[in-house]
Amino acid sequence: MVRMEMKLIKSWRWFGVKDAVSLEWLKQNGIEQVVTALHHIPNGEVWPPDEIEKVKKQIEASGLHWTVVESLPVTEAIKTASALRDKHIENYKTSLKNLAKYGIKTVVYNFMPVLDWARTDLNYHLPGKGESMLFDYPTFAAFDIFILKRPDAAKDYSAEMYTQAESVYKNMTPDEAEKLAHNIIVVTQGFIDGVIGSDIDNYKQEFLKHLNRYQSIDDAKLRSNLADFLKEVIPTAEEAGINLAIHPDDPPFPVLGLPRIFGSISDMEWLAKTNPSPNNGIAFCAGSFSARKDNDVVEMAKRFSNRIHFAHLRNTTVLENGSFYESGHLEGRVNMPALVMVLQNEMQRRLKNGCIDYRIPMRPDHGIKGPEDEGINSNPGYPKYGRLKGLKEITALEEQLAGNS
Repeated sequence: MVRMEMKLIKSWRWFGVKDAVSLEWLKQNGIEQVVTALHHIPNGEVWPPDEIEKVKKQIEASGLHWTVVESLPVTEAIKTASALRDKHIENYKTSLKNLAKYGIKTVVYNFMPVLDWARTDLNYHLPGKGESMLFDYPTFAAFDIFILKRPDAAKDYSAEMYTQAESVYKNMTPDEAEKLAHNIIVVTQGFIDGVIGSDIDNYKQEFLKHLNRYQSIDDAKLRSNLADFLKEVIPTAEEAGINLAIHPDDPPFPVLGLPRIFGSISDMEWLAKTNPSPNNGIAFCAGSFSARKDNDVVEMAKRFSNRIHFAHLRNTTVLENGSFYESGHLEGRVNMPALVMVLQNEMQRRLKNGCIDYRIPMRPDHGIKGPEDEGINSNPGYPKYGRLKGLKEITALEEQLAGNS
C-alpha cells in the first residue's frame, strides 16, 4: 500500500546567482531542495571545497537544501580515453570526496559524446498552450548534411529522409540556416558546460573536429570507456556515500554519426551488469527515454527502480517520422500516473528496508513557456512558470494517487 508520506522530494534546477529564479522564490513555492553545479569551474578541474561551501551556504541561507549535483561533467578526454583521461578521472574522484564533505548525496553525469542534447526549434508553438521545444528529424538532417556538412552524413539517413532534409534546407534563408546551427551547437549547450563556447567564431569547424574524434569509437568502445570510468570512480563514490546517476542520451537514438549507449532498457541492463554496485545508478529522465518509440518508460522504471537516484519528470509526443516535441508534464507518451506510482512504491520499499534517505528527489524537467514567462531571461527549456505549473501538476498527481491507495 502506498502511504501518504511517500512523496517525492520537490527539487528545482538552479543555475546560480545569474538565474532568473531566486532562491527565495523557490522556498516560497514549496521547493525543498536545489539541484545545481559549479558551472564556473572548467570541465576536468577539481571542484574546490571553498567553492562548494560557498554555494551550500548560499542555498541554506534561504532555508533550502543541496544534496543533488547536476552535473559533474565527464570530460571528452574520459569519453574518448585520450591523453588527459587519467588526470581527469583522478580530479573527478577528488571532486566527489569534496562534495561528500558538504552533504551531497547524488551526482548526475552523462556519457553523451560532444552534444548533450539536441532540438531544432527552441520556440515550438503548441496551439493554445504556449511554447515548447521540438526535434524535427528532417530539419536536423538538413543541419547535418547541408549546413554542418559532416563528411558522409547522407549515409546515415534513408533516401526519403534525405529528400525531406533537402527540401527543408532549400526553403531556409541563410540567416535561418545559421540560427539553426548556432542553436544546436552553442545555445542549447552553453549553460550546461558544452564543448563549444559562445566565444568561438568558427564554431561549426570546431564542432566537426570534436565529431571527428569519434570516427574510431563505436558503441562497444564507448561502453568500454564508460565501464573503465565506473571501475575507477564507483569505489570512491561508495566510500564517500555518494550515488552516481547517469542521465540518458537525449535524444536516445543515433545522431551525427556518434555512438549512443544509454537510451534503452538493454542499456540499463548493461549498466547494472557491468558494475552492480548500488551506487551505480540512474537519473531517470522520463522525457529523454520517452523520445524513443520502442521504450516502455514505466516498465523501464519498474525493472530498475532500485537504481533510480533522481527523477526528471516530463513528457514527449513522438511523431511518425521519429520527430518529437516536449508536450508538458502529464500529457504525452509517458503514463505519468503509472510512473509516479512506481516511484512511490520504490520509496515504500526503501523505507521498509530501513533506508533513511528513502525519498527520491524529483524535479519538473523543462516546461511549456506561457504568457507569464514572457520577458524572463531563462535558459532554453527552463521557463520559470512553465516548470512551476509542471511541479503543481505532479504534486496534485501524487496526492491523488496517495488518496486512492
